[in-house]
Amino acid sequence: MTKLRYAVPCLFGLEGLAAEELRRLNMEDVRAENGRVTFSGPPEDLARALLWLRTGERVLVELGRFPAKSFEELFEGVRRTPLAELIPRDGAFPVKGYCLDSQLMSVPDCQAIVKKAAAKALGAAYGLNWLPETGALFQLQFAIMNDTAALYLDATGPGLHKRGYRAVGNAAPLRETLAAALVMLSRYRGREVFFDPFCGSGTIPIEAALIAKNRAPGLKRTFSAEHFPWLPQSAWTQARAEARDREFHGQYRILGADIDENAVSLAAANARKAGVGELIDFSRADAVRSPLPAEAGILIGNPPYGERMLERREAQRLYTALGRHLGGTDWSIYLLAAEPEFEHYFGRRADKRRKLYNGRIQCACYMYSPKGRKEEKP
Repeated sequence: MTKLRYAVPCLFGLEGLAAEELRRLNMEDVRAENGRVTFSGPPEDLARALLWLRTGERVLVELGRFPAKSFEELFEGVRRTPLAELIPRDGAFPVKGYCLDSQLMSVPDCQAIVKKAAAKALGAAYGLNWLPETGALFQLQFAIMNDTAALYLDATGPGLHKRGYRAVGNAAPLRETLAAALVMLSRYRGREVFFDPFCGSGTIPIEAALIAKNRAPGLKRTFSAEHFPWLPQSAWTQARAEARDREFHGQYRILGADIDENAVSLAAANARKAGVGELIDFSRADAVRSPLPAEAGILIGNPPYGERMLERREAQRLYTALGRHLGGTDWSIYLLAAEPEFEHYFGRRADKRRKLYNGRIQCACYMYSPKGRKEEKP
């Protein structure tokens, strides 16, 4: 098994950042597509990708791709896939997936067909009429789009956004992968003052600290692929040792603030759990009244959106006050908002903007250079 093909699903808008991450890891054949990035490499690259990816949601091993205009074609395509090369005789292989713009649109029926065909293929390979499925998890996923089926093996387990440091969150937590993306868009590397005035459960400052330290975000968690017999433990030992060797040990000024005292306490607890508690100072402060903590730096915030009418009007008033508070400063500002007229209320057109999704909510990251000076393209 010298080379495999991989797919990395992403939140819409993050494909380019995920592709950039994979290229920095020296992965081969990196290609950004809508909602995902693909690459190829030996099994050992799987361990490195799982440990290092900040903006991808998971890593899938592509098993096969074939036409699927009918249940018969779907069954035969799965049955002909050499599943036994990757799934052992006792492996548990549940199935999930989705259908889009295809003749086959019933997900439960397709799920049952894929399961039956996979059992047929594995049973034939191992000479068994009944498969025990008592071993490690080998989650199968299918995607049927435009009458073409792709079959994958999920190497991740819980999504990559689950770094392991946030057991609980506030009422509307920001996904870690999106928080990391905002930090990456700012090109923060640990040299500037970093400030989040709406820190909530601390996700953005924590991701900033992990990036400043160059700490692999998956270093403290486990993955389904650690139980794959064709990916030796030596690959994981080497990948983790490499990740530890690449960490930085500098001095950083990373700050988080929130008007809610409980959120501040929660953020500090999450930072300690992430192993970066000593790098971040959290405090209670009002984002539109408290003085900025320095003359200049990088400010990234996820202010309240307001999905109901009254809340939305309150959010609009907040954006107006925030624009007045931050206007004319020497800070580079990155604000995530779902309000289509955000720039109107903020009182200033963004130098750049990028469409993103926070869950199912369409947002944009509004980027402001210090006093209107243009920055390099992120």
